[in-house]
Amino acid sequence: MSDNTTMKNTTIHDMTTGSPARLIMQFMIPMFLGNIFQQFYNIADSIIAGQFLGVRALAAIGSTGSLMFFVTGWLNGLSSGFAILVSQWFGAKEYERMRHYVAMSIYLAAGWAVLMTIGLGIANEPILRLMNYKDSIMPDVKAYMGIIYAGLIVTAAYNSLAAFLRALGDSKSPLYFLIISAVINVGLDVAFIIYGGMGVEGCAYATVIAQGISAVLCFIYIVKKFPILHLKKENFRFSLPACGKLMALGVPMALQFSITAIGTIIVQGAVNVYGEDYMAGFSAAAKIQNVICTVFVAFGATIATYVGQNWGAGKVDRVRKGVRCTQIMILAYSVIAMTLVFFFSKYMTYLFISPSETKVIEVSVLYFHMVFWCYPFLGSIFLYRNTLQGLGYGLVPMLGGVFELVARSAIVVLVAGKTSFAGVCLADPAAWISALIPLIPYYIYVTRKWKKQGKIAV
Repeated sequence: MSDNTTMKNTTIHDMTTGSPARLIMQFMIPMFLGNIFQQFYNIADSIIAGQFLGVRALAAIGSTGSLMFFVTGWLNGLSSGFAILVSQWFGAKEYERMRHYVAMSIYLAAGWAVLMTIGLGIANEPILRLMNYKDSIMPDVKAYMGIIYAGLIVTAAYNSLAAFLRALGDSKSPLYFLIISAVINVGLDVAFIIYGGMGVEGCAYATVIAQGISAVLCFIYIVKKFPILHLKKENFRFSLPACGKLMALGVPMALQFSITAIGTIIVQGAVNVYGEDYMAGFSAAAKIQNVICTVFVAFGATIATYVGQNWGAGKVDRVRKGVRCTQIMILAYSVIAMTLVFFFSKYMTYLFISPSETKVIEVSVLYFHMVFWCYPFLGSIFLYRNTLQGLGYGLVPMLGGVFELVARSAIVVLVAGKTSFAGVCLADPAAWISALIPLIPYYIYVTRKWKKQGKIAV
């Protein structure tokens, strides 16, 4: 069966033709839902822990969100970076070369997962000490993260397989697998915690098992439905130049995710100083915000695939059109998100904790009132960062992450433990605005260069 025939019989989507706005929305919605369900793992853990185990358990599990972001963000960044080259070769219709890069990506993703499992397992407690975790909560947090680290290989497997599918325009199939595994995760949470009496460790085991199931489902689907991704022995012939190109995109993307995560870890460490109520309230707010802002993440992943395919096909003008309409959609959604969190954040927090925990709820609401106005900046980060990455630029997006880290760190140093909790909350708006400082000017520079080269209409 030829590759062209294969494409007609699968859910592969060529994004180099048709309306940019329609294509982006069609791809983004499944991406958004998929991200929601992927986040649902940690959210479900937090909800069940908070409702059935209390404030301390919510503080323990919920406060690991920044650390989870650091760990999974690195793997997600790697797989996303690798997938950009896959999407570019797909857009150029160089299918054999595309499969070779898929094979090299598998080598690299597996290697990184093993290294991280070993390194983070050893450094588990020292990292938590640096984050100002108190002895009363340390055993629960250490146990939870230790199990998560042990399961990183399945996290890497799902992220890589899903990224390959998305690179070929299929954002729906990974969503279906995540829905199934998310339901399983909730069921296992209930079984392990409520009936098994396993505490926070039960949440971690449920998460790893559910992620493993999503990876297996994704693999089976590729084997049965995506012959274009079927790899031969020669595809796995190790190529240092190919690995170098993959790492040149994957590592900067992973660093960008991780640099951002390091900033959130620093903020979490500052929040931990204020005690368990503040930890629980901040954690609940972070979970809610992650869900609301998942639309931004989905737009970012979508534009990376869209830009990668069109850049590979030499359709530069479509790249600019796609960026323009995505910016409009991001601004429109930002208004909705701002309204939602300003007026309803209190009631959203009830998902995680009893309404009787008034201090926890006050902390959550305060955070939202300090940051909601900056959502348009946050959404724009994902747009311009992923656009540049889709074009093959890895350094500038990483630089945006550095600006973000510096801004967060500066706020924490200035206010943590010296002023009210509200001052710490301002670290996020400062970071989001700062991240755009290198991104937007560089995108403008790139588009002006295209005009001079005659690649787009003036």
